[in-house]
Amino acid sequence: MLEVGTKAPEFELPDQNGELHKLSDYRGSKVILYFYSKDNTAGCTKQACAYSELMPHFREKGAVVLGVSKDSVASHKRFEEKYALGFTLLADPNREAIEAYDVWHEKKLYGKVSMGVVRTTYLIDEEGVIVFAKAKVKAADDAENMLQVFEA
Repeated sequence: MLEVGTKAPEFELPDQNGELHKLSDYRGSKVILYFYSKDNTAGCTKQACAYSELMPHFREKGAVVLGVSKDSVASHKRFEEKYALGFTLLADPNREAIEAYDVWHEKKLYGKVSMGVVRTTYLIDEEGVIVFAKAKVKAADDAENMLQVFEA
């Protein structure tokens, strides 16, 4: 996980519509950048739906939400449409941002060891500096916790 106070790495990734997004496109806005493992899984769906539900509050605070996984553009599009998500999903199949943000790690599930995305959320300020970082977040609580970070 990257440290608070460091410059957030630049990236250029396609969204669920195939349009490219760079972190620098969001200069002047706060960015909630969250990394998750896979579209349409129970935890990731809860997390995405919670962010979508709280989007009016994040917009009110001048923040954008970007969800990143290594799923494809097409997978993100299906995920967005199925749950009427109100924010941008970025496809990172080559793990460009996933590795730059240090969220690709060894994981254990039921005794099986594999590499994967550790669910991590960053808050990046208007100047592109990481001001909050949390790894191993609980999917269902992440959006509400980030709203509390804004209110603190």
